[in-house]
Amino acid sequence: FEMHRLVQFSTRKWLELQGELEGWKEKYVTLMDDSYPEGWHENWKACQALFPHAQAAVACSPTGGGALEAWASVLFKAAWYASEMGNYHRAKEMGRAALKAREETLGAEHPDTLASVNSLGLVLGRQGKYEEAEVMHRRGLEAKEKVLGPEHPDTLTSVNNLGLVLESQGKYEEAEVMHRRALEANEKVLGPEHPSTLTSVGNLGDRKSVV
Repeated sequence: FEMHRLVQFSTRKWLELQGELEGWKEKYVTLMDDSYPEGWHENWKACQALFPHAQAAVACSPTGGGALEAWASVLFKAAWYASEMGNYHRAKEMGRAALKAREETLGAEHPDTLASVNSLGLVLGRQGKYEEAEVMHRRGLEAKEKVLGPEHPDTLTSVNNLGLVLESQGKYEEAEVMHRRALEANEKVLGPEHPSTLTSVGNLGDRKSVV
């Protein structure tokens, strides 16, 4: 980023002519994946510092293999951070690209792919695109039920997310079904005082206050 754009362009063209550009793309995205942290609050300072590099990585998609997986991972983590910062347009752009790459390299039911499905659903919900968000959360829930089982914590996260987006659309009866399911399963699997259980209690309570 300190290098003049014309020098950058010339270097890229030289690498392309030498047949080395793809190799350097792979090195770049692998290094970025190793360096870019997940979007938890405690990592925001590092995420912010590296975010311009992650944005540049969008245009550096490798052709396939492990490098494409690394590229998708970078975009997934950067989209997570962008969403936390309220930059939903950028988060959606990166999230869609990450999801597509993971579908190609890992398959539709891989846990990383489903993490991208969930993340994109959350971003769409925060944008107020509830119907699109519902489609993503239903897709994630169906796949997790199949792969992980109906009472796995990740499955219950999808149950919870689907309940919230249904509630946002005014589909209160369907939302209540989801929130009750999440609460009962969390109580059974995690116990009555686990944070996830208490979240389900709160969601069901909010639903009751609406009606």
